[in-house]
Amino acid sequence: MAAAPAAKTAAPAAKAAAPAAKKKDAKKGPKVISKKDAYKLNGNKVERVKPTCPKCGPGTFMATHKDRVSCGKCGYTEFKKKE
Repeated sequence: MAAAPAAKTAAPAAKAAAPAAKKKDAKKGPKVISKKDAYKLNGNKVERVKPTCPKCGPGTFMATHKDRVSCGKCGYTEFKKKE
């Protein structure tokens, strides 16, 4: 008996290289304000630059937005008047 020739199988086709994934733009976090930006020196006196929250009292600054100022601690918000 003669052995049947082994059927040649084609090698699996090489997969096409996937296109390089586009890098997403790095998400920018919130702009961090430091203590040196929250105060201003006038001679020997220190002035607060940002407004403080009327509910929380001095020491809690309010975030300034283009149409409002808001407190991050208690949520108090004052809207700026439209001109």
